[in-house]
Amino acid sequence: MKTQNIAIIGAGTAGLAAAAMLAAQGHQICLYEKVSQLEPVGAGLLLQPAGLAVFEHLGTLEHALSLGAVVTGLEGQLAGGDLLINSHYRQADERSYGLGIHRATLCHVLASKVREYPQHVEWCMAHEVHELQESSDGINVIGQSADQSFQRQFDLVLIANGARSHLRPKAWEKLNQAYPWGSKWIIVPECEVLNPQILHQFYDRSNIMMGVMPTGAIPTQPEQRLSSIFWSLPTADLEGFLKTKSAQQQWLLEVSKRWPSVAEWLAHAIPHPDDPQQWLSANYRDVVLSKLGKGRIGILGDAAHAMSPQLGQGANMALLDAWAISHALLQYQQDSSLQNLWQQYHQLRLPSVRFYQFFSRLLTPFYQSHHRWTAPLRDISFRAMYQLPFFRKEMAITISGLKTGAFGQMNYADIARKPADDSAAELRNLKFD
Repeated sequence: MKTQNIAIIGAGTAGLAAAAMLAAQGHQICLYEKVSQLEPVGAGLLLQPAGLAVFEHLGTLEHALSLGAVVTGLEGQLAGGDLLINSHYRQADERSYGLGIHRATLCHVLASKVREYPQHVEWCMAHEVHELQESSDGINVIGQSADQSFQRQFDLVLIANGARSHLRPKAWEKLNQAYPWGSKWIIVPECEVLNPQILHQFYDRSNIMMGVMPTGAIPTQPEQRLSSIFWSLPTADLEGFLKTKSAQQQWLLEVSKRWPSVAEWLAHAIPHPDDPQQWLSANYRDVVLSKLGKGRIGILGDAAHAMSPQLGQGANMALLDAWAISHALLQYQQDSSLQNLWQQYHQLRLPSVRFYQFFSRLLTPFYQSHHRWTAPLRDISFRAMYQLPFFRKEMAITISGLKTGAFGQMNYADIARKPADDSAAELRNLKFD
């Protein structure tokens, strides 16, 4: 099998996971990252069963479980406490669960795995890539590090540098636009008034949404359990959120009218507006590509398919991308056809990507908009559908991140299975139910 010389641009979830899996196959990896140190900034996120299957495949699941918070389901309350959403992973599979995890912890777990392959991975920190130049015998990565420019040739380049990537081929972009809504978030000590194994969401009409998510712990303070708080807002309102004490008191009063016990906890959990620890902003994009790879370029993670966070699939899809490209490269090592490489990658990823992009775009206005008709329709339809066992199961499978279409799904065991000796046979045997 021929060893490939591969550049991965971006040391986020997709980049780190791909580096670990491809290094394990014996490829030579150069991991480019524009910052000098990995210091991920972000709220907690939820790894769904699909993402945890990739962790099992990588051999990092136990490490993640030691720091994350097991999540058994999602509950969404309306103002006044009525339960609108009551979705639990066991409705899809008795063994399924999610994992709330701090972004810094996710980075730590994946980076630790990458560092197990020092002979195969070169860390190129503080290297900003400006341009890719493809040719028949390779692809050049061109950029800047400190005051020095650099240029280096590789067999393949995997772009994994986020939703705002400037390296994506423009001709592949079918859609690339900012969402009109974002969120404010903050991480606090673990919530004591809500079930610590549930992702809690709170809705009033379609323009008010709050979330409280179990987040586990960070590696440097494993004894301190955490929760992430999210508050949805139009992007134009993010900058002015809770800048004064009076604004904070008014916000707590509004929350108290709807969810009093949560408001009482928030009053003690969130910092004073003058406190150094402040709410931070999250902005989102909608990115749809016509293809995820061609020639010597492939795209992973948010660079390939950024979407609304409504279904909580961002990190899981990034992990699945890394898993899929590693499987596709196993076949590529057999026949050395770039066309077949991307055909395999698309076969493994496009059905799922297309499903979640469509479903996320469909659902988002029901939770983040000012439309008067969306909330009543949502409340009536969800109450009716949750009476049906079939719908409850399908929603649980959807949230699990395993769907490939309205009636298709991936198999957890196929994703989690460790690399086999007969790699080509393993790829041929992969199937979607």
